[in-house]
Amino acid sequence: MRCPYCGSLDDKVIESRTMANGESLRRRRECVSCGYRFTSYERIEEKPFMVIKRDGRRQPFDRTKLEKGIDRALEKRPVATSMIENIINDIEDRAIIAGKANREISTAELGEFVLERLYDIDKVAYIRFASVYKHFENLEEFVTEVNNLSKKNREKKNKTETTAEGE
Repeated sequence: MRCPYCGSLDDKVIESRTMANGESLRRRRECVSCGYRFTSYERIEEKPFMVIKRDGRRQPFDRTKLEKGIDRALEKRPVATSMIENIINDIEDRAIIAGKANREISTAELGEFVLERLYDIDKVAYIRFASVYKHFENLEEFVTEVNNLSKKNREKKNKTETTAEGE
């Protein structure tokens, strides 16, 4: 490290201390050339987890945006706040695992994670989120999604009944 007093690159570390819950190091150094003592700090610089938008732009993952979208879909629905927090945590974890290799995920994949969780929790919230996420342009698209939801429910119910009868 360059000495701030004389500019020499020759120094020695006198003392090292862990700071900020182990997220950074504070080092006391002494310049071998002039004897000047100074402090340096080290911390890990992580590449931020990125979201790839539909138009190809990349922006840092923002948990707050995810929360707002889910809160909006579940507004005035009988879902506990703790359940909403669990949903958000689960989606964030799934996103980070899915994008672990290159530290990025597409909004399409993230949206599908949200839809999967909302489908299991509350069908009205699912439709609300889907209408914004899938950019419904007209009533027919909305009705088609509701019909698809009804079809999924019937298939799930039939599968459950068939499994119960086989036992």
